[in-house]
Amino acid sequence: MEWKKEFIDFSFKKKVLKFGKFILKSGRTSPYFFNSGTLSSGKDINKIGLFYAHSIIHSKIKFNVLFGPAYKGIPIVVATAIALKNYYNLNIPYSFNRKEQKKYGEKGDIIGSQIKNKKIIILDDVVTSGKALNNSIQIIEKKEAKISSVFVLLDRKEKGERNFYELKNFKNKKKYKIISMITITDLISYILEKKELHQYLSMLIQYRKKYGIS
Repeated sequence: MEWKKEFIDFSFKKKVLKFGKFILKSGRTSPYFFNSGTLSSGKDINKIGLFYAHSIIHSKIKFNVLFGPAYKGIPIVVATAIALKNYYNLNIPYSFNRKEQKKYGEKGDIIGSQIKNKKIIILDDVVTSGKALNNSIQIIEKKEAKISSVFVLLDRKEKGERNFYELKNFKNKKKYKIISMITITDLISYILEKKELHQYLSMLIQYRKKYGIS
């Protein structure tokens, strides 16, 4: 879809997406890096919210609450809720978790809409092995909510605590579908169309061959 190409171009121009040599949290040396934290203006985050909204509507998945994991998921979930209202006239509530337990006031670990017995879409920026998203799944399941799907900007599709297009929660043996704006395959296709980036093509292909999910 055209908006996917638009998203990659937007990410590259904003230096959210970079090609080169990067050490990941997993210890792997990656030929590309994606950092949504660099999107720190109102215009940028509004654009990201619209990309998520397009993806959610296109998926036709049933849900009634958006959830954004702290910290990067917080601006994402707010921007997406605004985009769904402004562009699709859907007034969807959102919530996010605290990383630190509050010991005064309401002492809750969830801020925003209550999620018990709701159908939840989790919004995050990147999934690599799936470890971080498994933490969000456990938070939501403790609230007796149902996870409809997980939406991310980039799915690196790498070996780890997950299956192809799915995230596996080892504790309850359930699997959850991951829907991404783009994948490493989309990045390779993008580079093929950009002669100035061809120097990175072989590195991405080799990286996918070594760590990718086949």
